[in-house]
Amino acid sequence: MQVETRSGLWIVPPQRAVWVPRQMRHAIRCRSSVSMRSLYVSASDRRALPKDCCVIAVSPLLREVIVALCESEPPPRRRRALCELVLSELVELPAVGIHLPEPKDKRLRRVTDLLKARPADGRGLSSLAATAGASSRTLTRLFISETGMTFRQWRRQLRLVSAIERLAAREPVTTVALDLGYSMSAFIESFRKTFGVTPFRYFRSDP
Repeated sequence: MQVETRSGLWIVPPQRAVWVPRQMRHAIRCRSSVSMRSLYVSASDRRALPKDCCVIAVSPLLREVIVALCESEPPPRRRRALCELVLSELVELPAVGIHLPEPKDKRLRRVTDLLKARPADGRGLSSLAATAGASSRTLTRLFISETGMTFRQWRRQLRLVSAIERLAAREPVTTVALDLGYSMSAFIESFRKTFGVTPFRYFRSDP
């Protein structure tokens, strides 16, 4: 799934969850058949839940609790205990870095929209400046101020986001790497540095 808000795009692969804070407008897009469960947290709950949208790695325990809540009708006492367990897991589980920040500046958006349509585009900022109607120096400054990333960091994150979506659709790792402008070894190393595991291990637990 893709979850998009004003601040950016989140990719939600299999066996992950996305936390969306209350009153945050968002759109969900599914590129393939998806089975999902949704839980809603009362606005009266004041514990230290995430303040921003984020993707969470779902532990086996959390997965079973979510299924129990959504697909059965536990008695009230058990339901309260399961809900409490879900909330405690949400606070403790680490967020997964599958987020692509979205700039607001129109000049920079011309560049990011072009790259999102063609993630393998290897041109530098000086070549893309004409598209934006701004100098490469201005674009360099805007990338930092608008996304918190350098141009190279943002483009690498874009390519990894694209890779996650394609790998989740069972495309071969070699095909994905080459299509995104990587050698096989460089792609695996970049993926491992970002997500902590290789592409093969990342999806190993899929049903």
